[in-house]
Amino acid sequence: MPKEPAERVTKVIDDPATPLWRGTIALRIVTFLFAAANVIANQSGYVRPWLAWTTLGVMALWSVFTSRAYSTTWGRRWPIVLVDLALTCGLMSLSPLIMSDHQLLVLHVPLITTIWACVPAVALGALGGAAAGFGGGLTVGLFTYLSHRSPSLDLLRDVVLLAGAGMVVGMASATARRSAVLLAQALRAEAATAERERLARSIHDSVLQVLARVRKRGLEVGGEAAELAKMAGEQEVALRNLVAAAPTDSTVDGEIDLRPGLQMLATPRIQVSTPATQVMFEAPAAGELTSLVREALSNVDKHCGEDARAWVLLEDLGEEIVLSVRDDGPGIPEGRIASAAAEGRMGIEKSIKGRVESLGGTLELQTGPGEGTEWEVRVFRKGAAR
Repeated sequence: MPKEPAERVTKVIDDPATPLWRGTIALRIVTFLFAAANVIANQSGYVRPWLAWTTLGVMALWSVFTSRAYSTTWGRRWPIVLVDLALTCGLMSLSPLIMSDHQLLVLHVPLITTIWACVPAVALGALGGAAAGFGGGLTVGLFTYLSHRSPSLDLLRDVVLLAGAGMVVGMASATARRSAVLLAQALRAEAATAERERLARSIHDSVLQVLARVRKRGLEVGGEAAELAKMAGEQEVALRNLVAAAPTDSTVDGEIDLRPGLQMLATPRIQVSTPATQVMFEAPAAGELTSLVREALSNVDKHCGEDARAWVLLEDLGEEIVLSVRDDGPGIPEGRIASAAAEGRMGIEKSIKGRVESLGGTLELQTGPGEGTEWEVRVFRKGAAR
């Protein structure tokens, strides 16, 4: 039986970085085995062999614990990963107490933790992204330098590799999470589209046909029935727009499609034209723009009469959004907006001009006696050059 879209979405966004955590566990096991071989091979030269074996025992216990913790979601948390980093650096700092100066400075024997110490940088990258992985690698590299007590080209190479490995894993982790979110959004859009099509078929076969029949019959009868026919026609158009409107979608960056909110404003007297493709914009700004258009259309109803028509046009120019609202009413007399504001009627000043100013956009008004009114709003996308 195929999975429902909601179940598929839940499974996708459960933990997209799980393969990286599994790789971290495998790395911990392999590097521990290498560290154990290092202790066996060099124990005869240690100053304190008992401390070396004690340290290796702690490393073994911690490897078991973190392998268990990193295999489940409860262990993939900042406290555990930071403790992992601190414990690893602490055990590494015991190397000067365990190893002889001859081993450290002449033979360049690996530290007691050897490559086992790279695991926290990888875990930090899997948990917190590139910056966390890079920082973890630098921290381990710093303690490696302090433990060796002498700089060298090989030491610098190890630090670069540690920081680079943490950063690369962090980038992979961030990409996996972002891809999971985008996939979840695509699955939601797929489910919404399928449900919308199902509702559209059902509504078309029942409600829309009834409304169309009421409108047609009411116009034939006339009188009060004509008023009912007009109302039925308006509801028919509104319902068709509701069914045909693009499904609202959002991105991981907090953007939504601007079209659905505008398409819902269409009526028999109001025509809304939008691009065929998504017009993604910051969610708060998109809500403000939709409210601005709604206020402009409300003014058409109030001041232009019942027979006035209006047109809403949305254009996506890449770095900016252009939104136009035009009507065929009598136009706004010169000085009317200023006098309305002086009288305390702040509809245009606050609901239209105020919103444009808050969005950092530009507003242009074209009107005149008998020429209708057209508002043109230009708003830049976040980060676009103005």
